[in-house]
Amino acid sequence: MDGMDRKPVAPPRGPIATLAGLLAFAGGAALLGVAFLTSTSVLLRWLAGGPIKGDFELVSLGSGLAVLGFLAYGTLMRANILVDTFTTRLPRRLNRLADAFWMLVWAGCMALLAERMAVGAAEALATGTRTIGLLGVPIWWAIAIGAFCFAATAAAAAYWVARFLRDEA
Repeated sequence: MDGMDRKPVAPPRGPIATLAGLLAFAGGAALLGVAFLTSTSVLLRWLAGGPIKGDFELVSLGSGLAVLGFLAYGTLMRANILVDTFTTRLPRRLNRLADAFWMLVWAGCMALLAERMAVGAAEALATGTRTIGLLGVPIWWAIAIGAFCFAATAAAAAYWVARFLRDEA
């Protein structure tokens, strides 16, 4: 069996797919906002002699949140790099078990990151941690959103583990 005779896979549906889509949309909106902010700030440097105050801080927060917003959707759509050089000749069921195992590892890593970031968000809130720069924006909320995005990514990975084990992928 080669990689070309895989059976078609139905697109994911349900609450995890809806959540992943909403997070990806929010990530795209954040990325567009960052692009607009950067363009406006550069334009103001040329026209008015100065940028938007705190543009670097806002771009850092927005870019990070954009990337995190795309993780669950990318996982759900299996838009990752697959290297199956050594497993191509194995039986389909064994390939599915290997895919389930590695997706379970991914889910575990994402769940661990979600938990650690949730702890980090609580600590940042308790200590009043802020960005270092002109604005001094509190960052607990961005860390909490990141934790939520990692948790959603873990859920998307768990979705695939179940599908692999039921041989639906």
